Amino acid sequence: MNKVVSYHKVGTFGGFGGSYVPELLVEPLKKLWEAYLAAKADPVFVEELQRLRIDYIGGPTPIYHAKQLSKLCGGAKIYLKREDLAFTGSHKINNAIGQALLASRLGIKRIITTCCSGSHGIAAAAACKKFALDCTIYMGTKDLEHRAKLQVKLMKTLGATVAPVDGNCASAIDEAMRDLVAHVGSTYYMVASATGPHPFPTMVRDFQSVIGIEAREQLLSKLDCLPNAVVACVGGGSNAIGIFTPFIDDEEVRLVGVEGGGEGANSAGGAATLTCGAPGVLHGARTYLLHDSTGQLREAHSIGAGLEYPGVNPQLSFLYDTTRVTCEVVTDEDALKAYNALVSSEGICPALEAAHAVHHAMKLAREMGPSETVLVNLCGSGDKDTELAEAANDTQHLER
Repeated sequence: MNKVVSYHKVGTFGGFGGSYVPELLVEPLKKLWEAYLAAKADPVFVEELQRLRIDYIGGPTPIYHAKQLSKLCGGAKIYLKREDLAFTGSHKINNAIGQALLASRLGIKRIITTCCSGSHGIAAAAACKKFALDCTIYMGTKDLEHRAKLQVKLMKTLGATVAPVDGNCASAIDEAMRDLVAHVGSTYYMVASATGPHPFPTMVRDFQSVIGIEAREQLLSKLDCLPNAVVACVGGGSNAIGIFTPFIDDEEVRLVGVEGGGEGANSAGGAATLTCGAPGVLHGARTYLLHDSTGQLREAHSIGAGLEYPGVNPQLSFLYDTTRVTCEVVTDEDALKAYNALVSSEGICPALEAAHAVHHAMKLAREMGPSETVLVNLCGSGDKDTELAEAANDTQHLER
């Protein structure tokens, strides 16, 4: 019998998280948690992960004072945490390397994963090649055939098998979960974001917390103070929980998640899961979800493909419920404006996902004083989005 169960309280955040999985996965996930705890306690694993952040990923990535962008806003200083400069072009490589190292330690050679925007797929393919692991990437046809065609070519160049799934990102995750159930013990599921059943949200958070740890130390070293606000886009939530975590206990620091509003009023909330969603269970965890008027799961829409997940990290759900993290919604049009502003003022091309955070950071900066600081997680490079941004700019120009 393949019944669904929830086990123990570890890995829950208030009423969120947990592990709502087929019974066949209960023991493997418990063993994965135990293996991860053992790895975290092993200096050899920790030192190797730290070395890979430097030698392979290219960290610590810098924090950059965007002086011209700040001047344009006329208020607070805007600093960018340049995860767009990490190897493969985004923060996704931190998680991919961490999980590939763990899988290698466990002796598992077959890796499956999913991706939406293409960033995680490239990172996973590179990490698997680094550790001589077999890599299969499930992708929804919506992304595979349109927005991520170039990224798919690179995944294949790096030796990954890209498996198309009819539908979207959530459909790809469903297929990966079926694969995992069918190959328990011989397959490792490299979850792409800080989502899914315990222990994945905690593991991915920990692997991505290097972003916030570095940024906190860098700002203290450079400015001798903490930022007044930390801003990050929120899709699944890995880049946001990664930069937020080291600041959670700093009550004077505002933590702001920025969700995709799609086309605005006509998009039923776009991809704004926390702002427009409600609690429910998806892909093994209780978290905020997007629902339609009948209570069914609703497809997310955003110009930033990486924001199009109808759920979110369960810890972010808890932090949002307890008001430690606030959320804002930025439309496709406003994200594109921020993309253009950063390109024209600093010569930096952000991923459209990250441009959502940049837009709200600009708004915050205008409302704050020149002695204050806004830190933005520039979580990805816009190389993947140049054609889409150009087409969107052309469309807006024609509409005007």
